Amino acid sequence: MSTPTHTLTLQGSAGPIEALLDPPPEGTAPQGVAVIAHPHPLQGGTMQNKVVQTLARACAQAGWQAIRFNFRGVGASAGSYDEGRGETGDMLAVIEQVAAPGQPLVLGGFSFGTFVACNAAHTFTQAASPAHPLKHLLLVGTAASRFAIPPVDAALHAHTLVLHGEHDDVIPLADVLAWARPQTLPVTVVPGGGHFFHGQLSLLKRLVLQQLQTPPAAH
Repeated sequence: MSTPTHTLTLQGSAGPIEALLDPPPEGTAPQGVAVIAHPHPLQGGTMQNKVVQTLARACAQAGWQAIRFNFRGVGASAGSYDEGRGETGDMLAVIEQVAAPGQPLVLGGFSFGTFVACNAAHTFTQAASPAHPLKHLLLVGTAASRFAIPPVDAALHAHTLVLHGEHDDVIPLADVLAWARPQTLPVTVVPGGGHFFHGQLSLLKRLVLQQLQTPPAAH
């Protein structure tokens, strides 16, 4: 049984941050918190984007408290676009306020949001004593040709889903493969898929659920 989406107002360095919480099904104990980042603020990206909604709902269905939020300067969030620096700060501020110390974390993003999510993941994986165990990284339409996206920590590879459309005309698949290849990081390709996965959101959701619900193979 689905549960209603709740509106949140959080705080960032630029002021209030508008956010939405999609809780797990009623009666389900949350596994932790999933925080999802939206596409480019200057190109119409918001937390209401259909891919972002799909990511959040998949996380909620898998038992995570799913938070999506508007970056600074979008919707009711204060501030202005900061080329990924302030937006990464926004994501970290959201995490600090919605996740209790030590609570497991999923980070996800779509398009520009993958840049921010990878920056935030890098912060956790490089910390000597991270505040939260990072359980999964969900990257959809990875903006590898647009931004200097940091590599994914090798220990997180088995817990990372890099999902890309075969015919993405915004971020070419070849550029994502060029980013992933030196890391030996697998990329899941959706045949015939475009950047926004029109007509394929149910498939996207199923692949995300599969990632969240399947434990990594033992080494």
